[in-house]
Order: sequence, then C-alpha cells, then structure tokens
Amino acid sequence: MLLEIDQIGLLDDEEIELDIAALALSELDHAGLDLEPYLDLLDEIEGRLAEAGGSDPSVEQQAKALSQVIHSEFGFIGDADSYDAPLNADFIRVLDRRRGLPVSLSILYCAAARRLGWSAYALNMPGHVLARIGDEPFVVIDPFNGGISVDERQLVALVRQFLGPGARFSTEYLAPVPNRSTLLRLLMNQASRAEQGGDPVRALAMYDRMTRIAPGNPDGWWELARLQLGLQDVDAARHSLSAMLEVTRDSERRKLITTTLDAIAES
Repeated sequence: MLLEIDQIGLLDDEEIELDIAALALSELDHAGLDLEPYLDLLDEIEGRLAEAGGSDPSVEQQAKALSQVIHSEFGFIGDADSYDAPLNADFIRVLDRRRGLPVSLSILYCAAARRLGWSAYALNMPGHVLARIGDEPFVVIDPFNGGISVDERQLVALVRQFLGPGARFSTEYLAPVPNRSTLLRLLMNQASRAEQGGDPVRALAMYDRMTRIAPGNPDGWWELARLQLGLQDVDAARHSLSAMLEVTRDSERRKLITTTLDAIAES
C-alpha cells in the first residue's frame, strides 16, 4: 500500500494529496493489485498538462488545459448512463474506465492541477461537485461534463435544480472544500449506495474508513454506531459513540449520545 489510510487521519488537511489518498482508499477494495500503472497514469497526465498549460498560464488557460488533457486526450467524463454504480466512486475503477462521479473526477482534476502548483479546489455545490481553478480571479469548471467552464447564470440554475426554483445562490458555494471533506464525500457516495442496495456490511466499512481518515468528524462515528447497532454489534457501537463523545462539544449531540449509551446499557 502506498499510504496507510490511518496516516491520512494524522495529516494536516493541506498535506493531503487528493489523488494519492483516493487511490489508497480504493486499494482497500483491491488487495494485491499493482498500483504502479495507476501512479504512472497520474504522472502521464501531469506531464501532458505541463505541456498544454505552458509557462505561467492564466487561470483561464489552466482550466482549458485541464479540459483538453483530462477529457479530450485521456477521455475522462462523467458516467451519466450508470451514475449510481458504486464503481463510479472507486478511484481505481474510475482510472480504469475513465468514468466517474462529479466528486471522483473533481479529485482527479484538482490533484492534477496542484501537481503543477496551480490552485484548485472542489466546491460544495448542492448535489453536484464542481472544481474551482485559481484563487482570485478564478474559474469554475465541471469535471463531470468534460471540464467545461461554468458561468454565474449556470451556477444559479444548478442550485435551483437541486434546491428548488426559489433558491438563492450563496457565495458559500464557491468556498474551497477541505481535502478531508472531499474524501469524506467520496466515501459517503459509496456508503449511501451500499445502504440503498441492501448491503449494510459494505456501508459499515465505508463509515469505518471515514472515522479513520477524519477521526475528529462526529458524523462518521454516529453513522458507524447506527449500523453497528443494526448489525447487533453492541460493543462496537458503544465504542463508536464514546469516540464521538470525545470529539463533539455540541450540547444537544452530547445529550443524544449519552441517552443512546444509557439505552444500550439498559438493553
């Protein structure tokens, strides 16, 4: 394994290399697989991107180069035909198939840009992950749709598509998403699809990974405990709730955790 996922939980957010971390998470489902071809592919994309971007490119030129290389040359695009297929959030399979979800493709785009020292972040848009290239000025692109640029009118339309026709656009949607949160979103996609498909054991494994890469995030511990209780693993659920109690200071949440632990003790 190129990186132990528990190491991700110990890294400062800015130290996380998104593509390498996503590959490490995916490797857990592909024991024994040779990762060198995938690392070589990421290096190859980096090399071509450096050629296409030229020296000191503007953010517009960076965005154009990303689309040209990752989409036009390497063929990466969103999987609109089988959007909910679990393999679209499995980074190894995304690299194999050149198809993926908005979040997995945004990881690829942002990581490729950062390899050249360009500023790039995933954005917390409702229902659909976009990528922001540059700080100020910046360009918003849609990795799921070939890396095309997205203007303000399209951003407003996208928000209203997911939140309703009266929804207002918030500048918060253009704020960079932390690396760890981006990886959590990738894992959440897999967990929710596993639950929807009637596979709680698989979902539990995804929530366990969330707690390992983000031990300070209480939501992962809560969902893990919920599934552990559903699978009658009371001791594990108690441990998860106790870990959640250690990392949350929200009084209402702490009260809920304590009530749940008391109920477990009485059962």
